[in-house]
Amino acid sequence: MTQTRTNTPIHLWIIGVLALVWNSGGAFDYAATQLRIESYMNQFTSEQLDYFYGFPVWMDAAWAIAVWSSVLGALALLFRKSWAVHLFALAIAGLLVSSFYNFALANGAELMGDGAVIFTVVIWVAAIFLFLYARAMNNRRVLS
Repeated sequence: MTQTRTNTPIHLWIIGVLALVWNSGGAFDYAATQLRIESYMNQFTSEQLDYFYGFPVWMDAAWAIAVWSSVLGALALLFRKSWAVHLFALAIAGLLVSSFYNFALANGAELMGDGAVIFTVVIWVAAIFLFLYARAMNNRRVLS
């Protein structure tokens, strides 16, 4: 049985490109932190740097999963692939673990300030929106 795909709505291209740009920013943040790029990391205090560089391996893994599955999810959305739904779900799982570490197990909110908490809420809203959007496009057979 073959499944027919519907025409691509213009909003998919707009949301897909915006998702790729947004998530590429997160990918750059992750890569710059992991590679300890001085020109990027010099914006943080020594206490914040100790915090970043002291992440346990499982936290780094959760962060990597959240970031890179989001980037791949955005690409999958642009390529109209149904696995975008699974990638965005995986990103939420990684975000859940990293948020739990940052705000429940460690003093991330205290070290990074109110802006970090607000930005984390924005990240959550974007992640949930992208998952729901990809799922809706899949249910409408825009993705295959």
